[in-house]
Amino acid sequence: MKEDAPGAVLKRERVRDFILDLVESRRPGDAIPSERSLCARLEVSRPTLRAAVDELVAAGLLVREHGRGMFVAPEKITQELVSGQQSMTAPRASGTWSSRLLEFTTFAAGARVGRKLRMSPAADIVYVARLRLVDGAPMAIEHLHIRADLVPALSAEELEAGDLYEHLREQHGVHVQEAVQAIEPTVVTRAEAELLDVPELSPALLFERLTSDTTGRPVEYVHSVYRGDRYRIVSRLTLDPSATAPPAGQGHHPGIPPGDFAHRETIASSTHGDIQSPQ
Repeated sequence: MKEDAPGAVLKRERVRDFILDLVESRRPGDAIPSERSLCARLEVSRPTLRAAVDELVAAGLLVREHGRGMFVAPEKITQELVSGQQSMTAPRASGTWSSRLLEFTTFAAGARVGRKLRMSPAADIVYVARLRLVDGAPMAIEHLHIRADLVPALSAEELEAGDLYEHLREQHGVHVQEAVQAIEPTVVTRAEAELLDVPELSPALLFERLTSDTTGRPVEYVHSVYRGDRYRIVSRLTLDPSATAPPAGQGHHPGIPPGDFAHRETIASSTHGDIQSPQ
């Protein structure tokens, strides 16, 4: 990795992905290389590396032990809130949503994102970092990774105005159909706090989503940080699988831009589960 990679947000993102790849390839309790070693290997400064490590420590994926180093954290306990015979609908958030583009570039997917999108690590993805606002106030930071071969003419205007999934469908012929999404608590880093206008280490919600098209092909991997002081999820539980969800109003599903999903009847959600659209 080169220090002159475009953009500070992208640089932190690529360091974060590299360390996440290390975490995912090890077992709980296994050691992670030292900060000095990682800085040399990734060709980044200590502050840049430390910012990524701090984020993963706050997310509960890494553990620092004074005088010993960094280790893969113990596995998290996962509890499914709904079974396959039930559905939990997530109402849309109120307010007028808009986006401000932070970074927009194309580069090789790398090992971790390549695995998620089922593509070669050397194949190109479009990377987008954008600030999501509600009624002009910062609400979330989104990091999008989209297969570049599907959106060769994707523009900055599409990422800042209108609905991204509608743009994908109408301008690029990409029809998203379902996504697997995980939601968990976290805290914001210093850089995230500045963008979201909250104190450092403020509570937040971390969304991770893998979106597929109508053929089942992964087209987009996203992770987003939503402000914990301004955002909450209210879920409607339907115990009868034949029950119909109430009509959806205008708005925004948690962690999901409006689009193809907005035309479905039900969005199923769980703490660490699936977001599904009925056929």
